[in-house]
Amino acid sequence: IIVFNARRWPLMIDPQGQANKWIRNMEKASNLQVVKLTDANYLRSLENSIQFGTPVLLENVGEELDPSLEPLLQKQLFKQGGVNCIRLGDSTVEYSEHFRFYITTKLRNPHYLPEVSVKVMLLNFMIT
Repeated sequence: IIVFNARRWPLMIDPQGQANKWIRNMEKASNLQVVKLTDANYLRSLENSIQFGTPVLLENVGEELDPSLEPLLQKQLFKQGGVNCIRLGDSTVEYSEHFRFYITTKLRNPHYLPEVSVKVMLLNFMIT
């Protein structure tokens, strides 16, 4: 419920991989794109998903997020020619209302700076 109704994108603390498996099962029919920050073309995959409205799972992030994700995390949308757009990196991309973005980390006890914490919704999937 939290993942679907929140205003911010979810960042899930997931050392056991449960959130990862849950998202993959839930979004299987929606052509989920799975990317990592280490992928060479992750920004390009993200742009395509934003434009065509397919969900994206960004896996294994550290305690700091890529600065090029800032406009997406803050949902800095603007209208251009009557269409919602977002600036990602050095390109402007049409923003589909069907786009969904999930972020997971395998870190057990991450310490996110306040600047990161206010841009995402932290969810702890760790079993005690």
